[in-house]
Amino acid sequence: MRFGGNERESRADEDPMRRGENIAARLAGLSAAVLDVVKKLPKDIAERHVAGQLTRAGTAGGANYEEARSAESRADFIHKLGIAAKEVRETIYWLSVVRASGMFDASPVIAEADELLSILVASRKTAHCNLR
Repeated sequence: MRFGGNERESRADEDPMRRGENIAARLAGLSAAVLDVVKKLPKDIAERHVAGQLTRAGTAGGANYEEARSAESRADFIHKLGIAAKEVRETIYWLSVVRASGMFDASPVIAEADELLSILVASRKTAHCNLR
């Protein structure tokens, strides 16, 4: 599976509109990978339930990160990063359910989601420390 860009994160002295582009691309890649997993799941009632939950959570992290990138204040940015992190954490949960139940080996997608979760949590922590 292919995930979003591998370019280095933008430096602080670069165009502010480009900051976070790498993470945004990776989150979009995660959303696409989640949708690929969902397409491969069986179609009975239990898998449809998991597929719906996974689709919602798996596409929400990137959307919330985009909201954070256009935040109205640092506090708003921190709040929206927290929401994005929660959605990625939920995505990891549902992907783990898919893997544990034997529906599909989602290990590569889980690994990418884990990395992105770590980045979002660290970014939120840094932004929170810089708030003071």
